[in-house]
Amino acid sequence: QVQPVESGGGLAPAGGSLILSCAGTGRAFSDYAIGWFRQGPGLEREFVAGLNFDGSKKYYADSVKGRATVSRDRAKNTVALQISSLKPEDTAVYYCAISHYGDASPTVIQYTTTYNSWGQGTQVTVSS
Repeated sequence: QVQPVESGGGLAPAGGSLILSCAGTGRAFSDYAIGWFRQGPGLEREFVAGLNFDGSKKYYADSVKGRATVSRDRAKNTVALQISSLKPEDTAVYYCAISHYGDASPTVIQYTTTYNSWGQGTQVTVSS
């Protein structure tokens, strides 16, 4: 089972931007939908953004809609999440995950049970 690896987290000022990257291996990564989730202090893990296997369908949580862009490079087996206009409430550990499915509906892609492999996470801290 391929475990994705996140990178790109760190400290950023409010109003700034960050690009997170998720890397995987082979078709076990490139043929499946990928989701980004986050878990803030004392909070449950929540969906942030996701896309299907070829990147033609993209979905965003309301909390980041208009500020986030998710994309993938299948040749490089990477998925990127860019968030701009950062807010202190964006502070969280960000996880990427590989779905059971190549394609998922806007509803299903938000469920943690849709995913069978999770990365270790990368911390994002937004200073006010």
